[in-house]
Amino acid sequence: MLLVVVATVLVACTAGQVLFPDFGLLNDDEIHYINNIADTTWKAGRNFHPKDHGLVRKLLGVPNMEKSEYLTRSLPRRQFKTKLSSAKLPENFDPRVEFPHCPSLKEVRDQGNCGSCWAFGAVAAMTDRICIYSKGKENFHFSAEDLLSCCESCGDGCDGGFPAEAWNFYQNTGIVSGGQYNSSEGCQPYLIPACDHHTTGHLKPCGGPELPTPPCKKVCEPSYTVPYAKDKHFGVKTFSISGEENIMQELVENGPVEAAFSVYSDFLNYKSGVYQHASGTELGGHAVKIIGYGVENGTKYWLVANSWNPDWGDKGFFKILRGRDECGIESQIVAGEPKL
Repeated sequence: MLLVVVATVLVACTAGQVLFPDFGLLNDDEIHYINNIADTTWKAGRNFHPKDHGLVRKLLGVPNMEKSEYLTRSLPRRQFKTKLSSAKLPENFDPRVEFPHCPSLKEVRDQGNCGSCWAFGAVAAMTDRICIYSKGKENFHFSAEDLLSCCESCGDGCDGGFPAEAWNFYQNTGIVSGGQYNSSEGCQPYLIPACDHHTTGHLKPCGGPELPTPPCKKVCEPSYTVPYAKDKHFGVKTFSISGEENIMQELVENGPVEAAFSVYSDFLNYKSGVYQHASGTELGGHAVKIIGYGVENGTKYWLVANSWNPDWGDKGFFKILRGRDECGIESQIVAGEPKL
């Protein structure tokens, strides 16, 4: 049995002065603690190589959570014509089942060796939303490449950015189509290679220095026949959403949203169940796509797609505690409507 050594104690990511142990980054003692000692609702396992400290920090692409929250709150708040209470909303909602004509809902993208989660959370939600709004008639991928490289107001590309600004860019400038790396799909496929972040992956290991942000090029790849300017797709009514019931209603009525939250070291080891912070230090901010919600063994959760490829976590997805603003995930939610 592993010797569990508690190095120090920390304040939890939820409100209140709850103290949690710290085992250091990517430590097997932490995995043992989660699975055998902590009274929690999830299971841990090895997702990253033990020495990948630098890599995991690069993947957290929301560099200033206070600024990110400010930008989120500066957007107009979502207003519903008819407000629904949780009693009138389904107890469990999984859009992968509700909208089978939108295959993107089942996908997990790969940001590669780049802090572009802010861009991936945005374009993944935009892709799902335009399919849902059009009832499957518009079925393409928004380009993470175009957003990452050309949105100057969003932040610093691979060095991080802000979800709220990504949605403003969508509304004001538009984003072209584009699939994953080496897909030849759409106007601008992603130029940063997918790589193996994990211990059991099938790709080339990420490793090495973070790749630079590709330059903004306002042209499509040669095989794509639509000009860059004509391939732009726009959003309207960019907004923020606050409150558990409002977020639930938005997911049911309009589709996935982008969220930012604070990542602690234990999250890196997530495998199954409903994540809630149980140990470790805060590492930085991360952006993801919330697609649905539900209840598992009496615990409420948000259903979330990550962008660390399907080898991480639960086939690339995870569940996180709902209704308590766990790690701030309910405080920084943004979205918009597609212009059809």
